[in-house]
Amino acid sequence: MSYWAPSRISSRIMIIKDAIISITGAGGGLGAAMARQLAADGARLALLDHDMGQVEPLHRELGDERCLVLPCDVTQEDQVDGAFAAITEHFGRLDALVNNAGITRDALLLKYREGALVSRMSLEQWRAVIDVNLTGVFLCGRAAAEQMARGGRGGHIINISSISRAGNIGQSNYAAAKAGVAALAFTWARELARYGIRANAISPGFIGTEMVRGMKPEIIEKLQGMIPVGRIGEPDEIAHTVKFLLENEFINGRNIEIDGGMRL
Repeated sequence: MSYWAPSRISSRIMIIKDAIISITGAGGGLGAAMARQLAADGARLALLDHDMGQVEPLHRELGDERCLVLPCDVTQEDQVDGAFAAITEHFGRLDALVNNAGITRDALLLKYREGALVSRMSLEQWRAVIDVNLTGVFLCGRAAAEQMARGGRGGHIINISSISRAGNIGQSNYAAAKAGVAALAFTWARELARYGIRANAISPGFIGTEMVRGMKPEIIEKLQGMIPVGRIGEPDEIAHTVKFLLENEFINGRNIEIDGGMRL
């Protein structure tokens, strides 16, 4: 892979400047923070999102010279394959993918009160999260790996998992998907090594995205009390971890938990 600094020993560093990096779910808080961090380091970005209204402000901020923006529903195989083919056609190659797109549809598995069923997680809630958070990661990872393997230059796939992968109340769907996302990274690290492709996962804890910041102050205060460092994380801290993983070739098949010491 041409973006590795030559060395007489096995330690290598990826040069982010001019690397071609794709980010899914780029219009959200985490995706935008990653894009800004990588653009500041000189990367050229392919920003994928199903909602162009979310990603266009980021596109205007970073500029056409550095960014290609593509609409893509990560649950649709034809859209995913088409988007990654378009990335390679536009830039000539693909060096890295951050599999970041995700949604939540929280609900208890079931809720009984006085012997009567009040509610239960619907099949629609289950499927929506599994389709985006797990199947979408599979489809994008497969398409990206295909482009990387065909190019013969190696690459790196980073899956965004969550500390909820260990299980969390009201998140049967999300926890199952995020556990699967981490498992895919471990599996791909072994399968794709022959093509010079690494795969890792990042498991954020509670991060100060718009969704979290929009919670009631008392809920945020309670969350902060559960975190040893005494605060929720910042999107930039996840973006910095993405940069760290990209730059260090010897990290492969690992999950990095960024949660301030919190454990679910």
